[in-house]
Amino acid sequence: MAKRISYLRNEQLPTVRAGYPGNKVFGNEFANGEELFEPALSALLKWQLSTNPQKAEKKADTWVPAVVECDAAFSATEDLLVWLGHASFLLRVAGVTLLFDPVLFDSLGLRHRHALPCRPKAVRGIDYLLLSHGHRDHLDEKTMRLLAAQNPQMQVLSSLRMAGLLRDMAPGIAVQEASWWQQYDLGPDSPLDIYYLPAAHWHRRSLADVNRVLWGSFLIRDRPADKLLYFAGDTAYGDHFEAIEKLFGPIDTVLMPIGAYKPAYMMAQSHVNPHEAAKAANVLRAGHVVPMHYGTFDLSDEPASEPLRQLTDIAASGMLRGELHAPAVGEVMRWQEWE
Repeated sequence: MAKRISYLRNEQLPTVRAGYPGNKVFGNEFANGEELFEPALSALLKWQLSTNPQKAEKKADTWVPAVVECDAAFSATEDLLVWLGHASFLLRVAGVTLLFDPVLFDSLGLRHRHALPCRPKAVRGIDYLLLSHGHRDHLDEKTMRLLAAQNPQMQVLSSLRMAGLLRDMAPGIAVQEASWWQQYDLGPDSPLDIYYLPAAHWHRRSLADVNRVLWGSFLIRDRPADKLLYFAGDTAYGDHFEAIEKLFGPIDTVLMPIGAYKPAYMMAQSHVNPHEAAKAANVLRAGHVVPMHYGTFDLSDEPASEPLRQLTDIAASGMLRGELHAPAVGEVMRWQEWE
């Protein structure tokens, strides 16, 4: 029996792409654009039962990102960008403090390969928590409880159907849900515009909730400085990059995932590899590229240092048009000063 097709968006928020009806839904599952994508159990079983052709190389590759302490960044008043590991960033812009996809604690099957650059108790002063999607390497229950307790003023900006999931973790937390191509309501005096935009990915936290919560990416516009920062979230390569560039480009700074891409039969519809990441950044006409989603967690078959090595080689060859910035975890970047 065919699943009923509908379209969902937050009718309280403006939609910035003309004619966009909302995210397509098959029954209770969000589509990945127009098509329904459900990761195949057979691919997972194949992966678990197969031998990694790079097994020896991966075992010998003990590289981890350098880490510098950054507690003071959470009380800073100047503009800054700090990679906290994996897909987590602290962004301070125009007097507003944003935190992306934080995972401050280990959990079953998900252990940090390097030290945290900050003490969890230092993560305060957050105005907006931006959650791209619900996978456990981007949304951690213990982290959510801590952030809600330490940041009572914090608002969450996220995706359709995320509020119920979050309020099970932190009751009473303020959440704005958006579909793709929608702009959040930050109030009339905010110096920022923040948009929720597409990504080619999927959702699952349990056996029964496949694709029940939407996934996506974020664009932040600093109106006083007239600068754009794009956070790509978790994504495969797709035509959404061209659509985003057409509406907003060029993008000043792009935070782009580069890891968790092997084996391709398991990962290609969920994550970009370094060459696809560079292609996406070029399509977005990125002036500056900051890689993420590598080095922190062991999620896939490629050796730990391979994603950054490949992207560095791509940049050195001239195939990455924007300037590459590969910071240490916890390193403060003065991104507004980049030319």
